[in-house]
Amino acid sequence: MTNNVKIDVRHITRVEGHGNILVDLEKGELKECKLAIVEAPRFFEAMLRGRHYSEAALISCRICGICSVGHQMASLSASEDAFGIKISRQEQLLRTLLNVGEFYESHVLHVYFLAVPDFAGAKSVFPLVKTHKDVVVRALELKRLGHHIGDLIAGRLIHSVSTNVKAMSKIPTDDILHDIINQLESAKEKLKADVKTLNTLGAPEFERETEYISLYKEGEYALLWGDIYSSDTGIADKHDYLKMTNEYLVDHSTAKRAKHNRSSYMVGALARFNNSHKWLSPDAKQVAEDLGLKAPCYNSYMLTHAQFVELVHLADEGIAAAKELLGMNRQLEDRSFEVKACQGVGAVEVPRGILYHDYTYNDKGYMEKANCIIPTAQNLSSVEDDFRALIPMVKDKSKEEIQLALEMMVRAYDPCISCSAHILDVEFTDK
Repeated sequence: MTNNVKIDVRHITRVEGHGNILVDLEKGELKECKLAIVEAPRFFEAMLRGRHYSEAALISCRICGICSVGHQMASLSASEDAFGIKISRQEQLLRTLLNVGEFYESHVLHVYFLAVPDFAGAKSVFPLVKTHKDVVVRALELKRLGHHIGDLIAGRLIHSVSTNVKAMSKIPTDDILHDIINQLESAKEKLKADVKTLNTLGAPEFERETEYISLYKEGEYALLWGDIYSSDTGIADKHDYLKMTNEYLVDHSTAKRAKHNRSSYMVGALARFNNSHKWLSPDAKQVAEDLGLKAPCYNSYMLTHAQFVELVHLADEGIAAAKELLGMNRQLEDRSFEVKACQGVGAVEVPRGILYHDYTYNDKGYMEKANCIIPTAQNLSSVEDDFRALIPMVKDKSKEEIQLALEMMVRAYDPCISCSAHILDVEFTDK
């Protein structure tokens, strides 16, 4: 039976920001298929113009209250690249721990509170308190852990106050590092306890092969440092990010889109897993196997499962970083560098995928130009391509079932829509 179905979702629930789904299926033929982003542009790139390098990370982290640390890391990386700053091993390890905190806060929010209710057939997490109370309690504890690590390492997780171009201004004590190790070891046990629950809930059947883009560094599951890697075309230098993103506009969205070798590409946990799974920790590999997640995986609904696997890996990464710091003579650092006219690029992985910051400074250290390309914006065309592949599979279902399948697809990408609203090329004049 062919269906005439019109779906107009305004707005998608359980995502950050505002987006609409528009689908028109007439006699089984897809006439319209859009993910419309209706957030107002944020203009953070314009806000950065004229600001000193010491302010860049503090301003750009306000782009998002969820990926705040990621924007700080990308901002610092861009400034360091511009001024030729080489950070110490101590600084790398401290940033690693802070990054673990952010991923825990964000991934746990998405997996347990935004995505799992879909798999469990619930409208929100609240009905699950009655049926899976122990899981919900563990989720709250795991999410709190992300904030706790941020507090200990950088004063606070959201818009942290201890990160700057001249190195972290807060150094953890032995007691703090032992606390982090103990809590991350406990977190691993909590996650392992929920593997069976996640397996029971399962994921919808779906498959669409696409291009997967992420950071890549030989020997490690790259999150803060590395080159750009495409599953289609291989490795590229981070300074060539514009050739990888190729941003463009569509009429139905306030956010730019991106494409590289195909009509779209995917960034995020599944892209990272497909490109770098061999560098996961042994326990994370085991959890992936237990969840039936094998690389390459072409089921976008499994983004949630990939995030869960990353939580186990990040616990191991955080434990290793804290132990290495314990063996170091930790002290406050104050790096000196030449302030000059320069340009630099930062590329890091945030929970939703690869993030780019590109800064141009004058010879006084003030910003002349900034460009930020956000993971969700890079994923928008991939979501629409997934819609087009999904609808023929579900077109004979009820309108409510089709709508749920589409909403679940959007939520699987864990979009941060407010971050993605970046649409204008602004020309400034000094008048």
